[in-house]
Parts: sequence; C-alpha cells; structure tokens
Amino acid sequence: MTSPRLELIGLTDLPIVRPGDDLAVLISDALARAGLQPAARDVVVVAQKIVSKAEDRFVDLATVTPSARAQTIAAETAKDPRLVEVILSETRRIVRKREGVLIVEHRLGFVMANAGVDQSNVAPSDGRHRVLMLPRDPDASAEALHKKLSERHGCDIAVIINDSFGRAWRPGTTGVALGAAGICAAAPTCSAAPCRRAWWASPTRLLPPRRWSWARGRRRFRSCWSAACPGRRRRIPRSP
Repeated sequence: MTSPRLELIGLTDLPIVRPGDDLAVLISDALARAGLQPAARDVVVVAQKIVSKAEDRFVDLATVTPSARAQTIAAETAKDPRLVEVILSETRRIVRKREGVLIVEHRLGFVMANAGVDQSNVAPSDGRHRVLMLPRDPDASAEALHKKLSERHGCDIAVIINDSFGRAWRPGTTGVALGAAGICAAAPTCSAAPCRRAWWASPTRLLPPRRWSWARGRRRFRSCWSAACPGRRRRIPRSP
C-alpha cells in the first residue's frame, strides 16, 4: 500500500514564452529534460503570465488613446493615462483609488490591483512599452492545456492557471487560481437556477446546496463568478 503524499516539483529549463507558442509542447519537453513522467491525477500549475504571453495578450501603449475618464483617474492615481485606459478596458467597476493605487473588479469577477495588467518582465527587445493583460478566458485556456497534456502523456493531468494577488491588510501575496480544468474548483456555484443545474450536472461538485448556511453571529456572502449567471451581482450565501 502506497502512503498518501504531496510532492511539489518546480519545473526548470523552460524557454522564454512568445505569442503563439504551444505551452503543452514546452511543458512536455521540459518534463522530459528533467526526467519526469506525469501520472494520473498529477496537477500542473502554470503561471498566468506565460499563458497570457502565449495568447498574445500584449498591448502596445503607443497605440492607446486615453479617454477623458482615464485621464481623470490617471491624475488621481499618478499613473500613465494609457495604462489606465487599458486597465479600464478590463474593469467592471473601480473598488478603490488613490495615488499609486487602483483596485478594481476585473471583468472575470476578481478584485485585484490594476485589473491584472502587468508591466514586469514583459519588455520586448525592440524597446516599445507594452503591457500584458490576463488571459481572455482562463478556464478555457486551462481546459485546452489539460486536454493537450493528457493526450500527450496518456493520463489525466489537471491544470491550474495561477496568479499572485495582494490582499487587503495582509503582507505579501496570495496564489489565486484564475482558471482550472480536470480538478475541483474550491468555490461552489451560486443559487441562481442555471448555476444550480450546472452544479448538479458537474462531476466535480464539492458541497451540496444544503451545506450552504449562515455563519453564527454574522452573515457571510460570496459572489457567483459564472459569467452567464443571472445572479452574478446578487449577494448570496457562501459555505462557511
């Protein structure tokens, strides 16, 4: 009998990822060079940045014309108006802003700084000022990579697309799964009818609706992150 264990392995010797690269090929080649053979139920955690690079989610700021709103917010936050315009294009609403800080709700539902628009480690060799946005659909990206890796290695390999978030009143950063495939998501779906049906049809559901409850002494809520959900903006109970 094999004892249960958790093993974390950092995969090195990956090349610089460029637009159009096949991540499944790059990851498989790196695994082979490291002498690693994936097995069923292994999970590959992929940094969001290389997914965005492969999907060419770059924006050249030289091509951006900031709107009046972007210029106003840029003056309040001391940020480049062109950068603010890109952030607004990925933003559902602004949560908080002050000098040097712009916290927003991303179109995918995540509350984060600068809508995840990244300026670090994306400088091209031609000297042009580019920024990098989050993948357009992280779940779809994870699903595509999950299928390719599973086919190449002949076993079911789960994929998580990970990003680092800062959290209010917390030092450091927290890893957040932007997208996942082949593995259970941690958050249950909401109580709106389409999401209830999707939840019951899902083989990866975690908690039945009857387990959703009120925390004693205070109410606890979560928002549904399903883009198609009509209850998305409602305040709905979450599991304790």
